[in-house]
Amino acid sequence: MLTALDANPDSFDEHEKNFVAKIRQHGWRGTNVFPEGDLPGFGYTTGFWSSVQFPEVIAFSLKSEAADQIFWNIFKDAKEGRPPGRQRRIRNILERMDVVLLPISKRHYAEHLGWSRWFYGGDEFPSVQLFWPDRNNVFPWQSGFEREFEGEPDLTEDGWDQIQLME
Repeated sequence: MLTALDANPDSFDEHEKNFVAKIRQHGWRGTNVFPEGDLPGFGYTTGFWSSVQFPEVIAFSLKSEAADQIFWNIFKDAKEGRPPGRQRRIRNILERMDVVLLPISKRHYAEHLGWSRWFYGGDEFPSVQLFWPDRNNVFPWQSGFEREFEGEPDLTEDGWDQIQLME
């Protein structure tokens, strides 16, 4: 698969050159998008797929430092041959809470994954959404979820209530 890493850097503007340089240096780069109106802020990765063959990750409503640390943990585990599972509770990414990674529908890529789409030259890369629970370790699609923790939109193909988590 060709990426921006394979392109002639002379064709890039300064932002694009910087973006690609970070991926060359670290294997990936994070992008943070600030909240706007009723829309929550979010962060996402670019380079996971090309560097460690793990889907790009997006997380909503987390502070950028927290999201970046989570992304680093996922990247490190994938690079060391221990990629986190998908569609199951993952217990080793956050200290006291589980997370779940669910596949994102490609219909959401244009709105949420702009730099990744640029880097890969389209939508032919996998991505997952990282869901985090409320303080009782209950996820948004589960009964008893505390509504004050809402802020994670559902970017899955058929809706998170249709997902069956594996044990």
